[in-house]
Amino acid sequence: MKIHEYQGKEILKRYGVPVPRGIPCLSVDEAVQAAGKLGGPVWVVKAQIHAGGRGKGGGVKLAKSIDEVRSQASSILGMMLVTHQTGPEGQKVRRLLIEEGADIRKELYVGVVMDRLSQRICVMASSEGGMDIEAVAEHTPEKIHKVFCDPETGLTDAEADDLATKIGVPAASLPQARAALKGLYKAFYETDASLAEINPLILTGDGRVVALDAKFNFDSNALFRHPDIVAMRDFDEEDAAEVEASKFDLAYIQLDGNIGCLVNGAGLAMATMDTIKLFGGEPANFLDVGGGATAEKVTEAFKIMLRSPSLTAILVNIFGGIMRCDTIAEGVITASRAVSLKVPLVVRMKGTNEQLGKQMLADSGLPIISADTMAEAAEKVVKAAAGQAV
Repeated sequence: MKIHEYQGKEILKRYGVPVPRGIPCLSVDEAVQAAGKLGGPVWVVKAQIHAGGRGKGGGVKLAKSIDEVRSQASSILGMMLVTHQTGPEGQKVRRLLIEEGADIRKELYVGVVMDRLSQRICVMASSEGGMDIEAVAEHTPEKIHKVFCDPETGLTDAEADDLATKIGVPAASLPQARAALKGLYKAFYETDASLAEINPLILTGDGRVVALDAKFNFDSNALFRHPDIVAMRDFDEEDAAEVEASKFDLAYIQLDGNIGCLVNGAGLAMATMDTIKLFGGEPANFLDVGGGATAEKVTEAFKIMLRSPSLTAILVNIFGGIMRCDTIAEGVITASRAVSLKVPLVVRMKGTNEQLGKQMLADSGLPIISADTMAEAAEKVVKAAAGQAV
């Protein structure tokens, strides 16, 4: 789960990380009122979307008068903001953050992630703030410094000071940088985040350390412990089909292909998509119905897949362990009739009650294409999707 910049800054403030004063807004009039409340000669008008690269895409503008605030807010609010993380279609801007201007002397980068290799939390820092950290990692990896924190001690004062010094924080500002780094680490740890990032973390003209941006991603499996974070979820920023799928406890991700996939188990789902691509097809989605799928759940899964206008065929690939093949067969039959399925459907089932499930499909009278192996299923669905005889 992702949140907006202004929400991330609210979390940072709770952990003692300095952030600029700012007010989130939903309209141009609110933006003008926010600038008046903040006061000062300079404001920053920021688009709030769940994507990076907003400045390069025209979603972050400086305003030196209230009239400019109104003008910039009018141009940004409602725009389809295109960045390297939104794709060519862009993301509609529905929220703004009006923030006080900052006296930027130096831009830095700090971030916290879980490192799977060391199985420890990794705190990263770089002198190249304000840039895409991926580009820094690719072209100048020596400018990214890392600490793999001992879980018993967390990020220590010495480790924080060492990181800050390596990225160019002067001695006079080290105490503030130390507090910001340790606050970011603690925020990451205590909120069950999967990513916590400040880009840029700035040094001001008078030596203060301030988080000028904030990005948080959270482990969805831990959200039950954080109702305050769940309340920050913005459904407008998420794919409508993925939101609908989450209501039925379906793991669904929309892709760009034309072959729908309904599978039980994430590993099998990945293997199914790989096999489809091996035979020249393109998956339209990742969809894991899990081990406890009911006929109702499978029906909803079909409805969600069929929302994709590019869908030309569906492959159901089930391994019947905990999930019985006859239950899936019942769901497939019910769903096919409920949605008046118009695209070819290939079904491959193996495992518990396999023969019963296959017999149910055969007796249904529906034009279901059976397959015995994954390769056969993938080959048949790719042909069916292309309009070829199977």
